[in-house]
Amino acid sequence: MNSRTFSQNTSAPRIEQLRAAMQRHDVDACLIPSADPHLSEYLPGRWKGREWLSGFTGSVANLIITADFAGLWADSRYWSQAEAELAGTEIVLMKTPSGNSLLHLDWLSANLPAGKTLAVDGAVLGLATARALEQALAKGGSSLRTDLDILGEIWSERPGLPMAEVYQHQASHAPLSRAAKLEQLRQAMQQHGAQWHFISTLDDIAYLFNLRGADVNYNPVFLAHALIGPKRAMLFVADGKVPPALRELLSQDGVALAPYAEAAEALAALSTNATLLLDPRRVTLGLRQAVPTAVNVVETINPTTFAKSRKSADEVAHVRAAMEQDGAALCEFFAWLEQALGKETVTEVMVDTHITAARARRSGFVSPSFATIAGFNANGAMPHYKASAESHATISGDGLLLIDSGGQYVGGTTDITRMVPIGQPSAAQKRDCTLVLKGVIALSSAQFPRSIKSPLLDAIARAPIWAAGIDYGHGTGHGVGYFLNVHEGPQVISGSAAPDAHTAMEPGMITSIEPGIYRPGNWGVRIENLVLNQPAAASEFGEYLRFETLTLCPIDTRCLDASLLRSDEIDWLNAYHAEVRARLSPHVRGDAKQWLESRTQPL
Repeated sequence: MNSRTFSQNTSAPRIEQLRAAMQRHDVDACLIPSADPHLSEYLPGRWKGREWLSGFTGSVANLIITADFAGLWADSRYWSQAEAELAGTEIVLMKTPSGNSLLHLDWLSANLPAGKTLAVDGAVLGLATARALEQALAKGGSSLRTDLDILGEIWSERPGLPMAEVYQHQASHAPLSRAAKLEQLRQAMQQHGAQWHFISTLDDIAYLFNLRGADVNYNPVFLAHALIGPKRAMLFVADGKVPPALRELLSQDGVALAPYAEAAEALAALSTNATLLLDPRRVTLGLRQAVPTAVNVVETINPTTFAKSRKSADEVAHVRAAMEQDGAALCEFFAWLEQALGKETVTEVMVDTHITAARARRSGFVSPSFATIAGFNANGAMPHYKASAESHATISGDGLLLIDSGGQYVGGTTDITRMVPIGQPSAAQKRDCTLVLKGVIALSSAQFPRSIKSPLLDAIARAPIWAAGIDYGHGTGHGVGYFLNVHEGPQVISGSAAPDAHTAMEPGMITSIEPGIYRPGNWGVRIENLVLNQPAAASEFGEYLRFETLTLCPIDTRCLDASLLRSDEIDWLNAYHAEVRARLSPHVRGDAKQWLESRTQPL
């Protein structure tokens, strides 16, 4: 079903059903966030209620419905997409500056009269967000109700829980054992004076127990909660997902299984003298409310969030190997693309098909790490554009093709964006590509103090772009997991993110560098590499870090205006291409090798 058909035939009756249910429960407004009980970025079908109601398929947005208003709050990455997908509905696009914006809370405070009630399903409402929401509503004298799952009443064909089997991340690619990780976690708990720790975030759980799954598209995780005690740990997961042999291995490491739905009951059963550690940014209001009031609660970031962000030397070695496999797959793909253009019809949809097939032929490949973005000219101006069978462009004529893709390998997670010249790019398009590359080089070459707050690095990449009077509306970089989520904290390189203590840059972290320039209706440019925090020379002023570029794939110089590059920037690009050629040559042959050699010639 395309977005236009959805808009005309589906959204209106569903919103009317919601309003009727709101009236039955004496509710004046309903907030449907993009969230599940684990506060995941990518949601299982059961919790895609915002998409089911509105037709908007972007990964982040907040939908608010009242008796006479419907609004969807989305940031600049999704404006063009939302305008297209909401067309024909009554839903108003409310533009926000970033994904962290709380402007929808301000709207509720200003527009929900005193004495009125807002309903949000507490099972998917983050605790920190709930607190901010309560404060916003209190300003206007309205109240919050979180005990209703109104969607459950009206969504008759709502999907059930995913039931993909859980499997072990094998020791050959998981250098630190499950028992060792649990011991490290318990030591961190002791430092906080906590005997118990509750975890809901799926990547933290997958990391801690050296387990993987396939319950969420693109992320090798599974639905579960975990309660870690002084001696044993409880893993709450649906019956039938953990095979008997793996169940026995878990038991040997002091991990017992319990039904997925019993996590709240386990929290409620904690003794009154217990101290529980939980992360208010990574647990829902509903689960927090299950904790007895007599239990002492320590609120701090999950220790596993720090642990999994700092890759070990063994893990980094696996990541480098995965990057070589990924780079070789991309050489095969780009060799095919260049030969196919002009000889056969090539569409944006075909890019996804061929790039995934190339990766699937590589050792250790499991799945894409996110939905491939292949945007030609105007479509490239939408940062989260997704071509579909119903709506896509044919790649022909002149311009720029933006390809943002990635893979999940048992030894690492990749995420890369490259620009492809189609026909003859214009001088303005080449200028934009060059400015973006200058931003990549500026940040990739930086040396910075250890423990600097990662958001503060954002301006380094933007400076060459700002100098031209241009900016972009998304962050410059995000953390990346180790065969886990392609978007991982705690570090984030973004001017809109708070430079909190937990965002400190430490050795072993893997982060993307991906500045861009977007000209709506014309073209978009983004170049992205993944980089690793490495120790640099220390001085009397302290320890310093530098970036090692991990991604291995040529940056097409045909998209560039070399006259805009300084000599040191040309040196960086030539050195990078020499490294790419040396590392990938043993993994490719034939057309792919010829393409690699051609595209890595020095400027």
